[in-house]
Amino acid sequence: MESWSHTCPTKKWNVSGDGLVITQTEPRPSAIHTRRKMSSQRRRVDQAGDSSSSDAENPGILDERLLFLVFGSMRWDIHALCQTASVNTKLRALAKRLLWRELCVYRAPRMIASLTNGAPNGRIGGGWQAMAKLLFYCCGCQSSRHFGLGRPSPGHFARETRFSKTSGRSFLVSKCRGDVLYVSDPCEHPSGDREDDLGIYRGVFGGFMKSRTRACLIRRQVGLEERVKCPYCGARVWSMTAARLIPKSAARRLGSLDGGSEYFVCVNGHLHGACWLVPLSDDDGGGEEDEEGGADDGDEEEDAIDRNAGNPIANGSH
Repeated sequence: MESWSHTCPTKKWNVSGDGLVITQTEPRPSAIHTRRKMSSQRRRVDQAGDSSSSDAENPGILDERLLFLVFGSMRWDIHALCQTASVNTKLRALAKRLLWRELCVYRAPRMIASLTNGAPNGRIGGGWQAMAKLLFYCCGCQSSRHFGLGRPSPGHFARETRFSKTSGRSFLVSKCRGDVLYVSDPCEHPSGDREDDLGIYRGVFGGFMKSRTRACLIRRQVGLEERVKCPYCGARVWSMTAARLIPKSAARRLGSLDGGSEYFVCVNGHLHGACWLVPLSDDDGGGEEDEEGGADDGDEEEDAIDRNAGNPIANGSH
């Protein structure tokens, strides 16, 4: 019986009287391929060794207690923490887990205690990094479907901001007055094409997931905005103008004409908005009343955040 075989780089052909049998064989790796593979493995080993040796040589940069002491000596400077968090992924993760929270507690102690029900070590809606950004950063303003601007107003670090829970109560309709809401004083921006200045403000709800405001939005089946996102956490937002949940007391608190403002609330409870500020006369300095005719109850809780100062400015004192 005659038979023969032929070998190619990947297959071996055996032919006999019984038929054709094909067997797969692995190609023999070339010398160049072998050298490349060994070189790649050496690079990975060297990189791992460099990383471990770097951590061993500089263990303090990731030491939580040391970082707390360093930032405490700098009185939790927001710019230093931003720069530190941008160094590498490990420091960014450490800042997200611990440092942003400590900055918020140090700079706005009364506000954070109220928002977290006295448990500042817990979680907060949207995360502590978003909370820190809200404390220090004016988000600017762009035109929306209910508020037109000739040109966008850019965001910036605010030199000083006062947040007040009593101001926040002015932004709640009567059925939602039990919610905890802190709102800042408006940051004045020149509008350029109008006599009125543009006022940009921001705020945050405490326990928003269980708030009456959220329940009201869901009950009314208010849709989330398609083109607007929260400038602090990136979440989707509701337009309180579209929901018809802006009380007249909000305009009085802001120093704006009725209907001259709009604000949004995101699914994590962050608030941002804008209004047209009108010049106030001497007769406008009287006490404020809410929609039901009652004056503010005097339970003023506020924190003033100074970007450059070391200590928080409590109760509006400078």
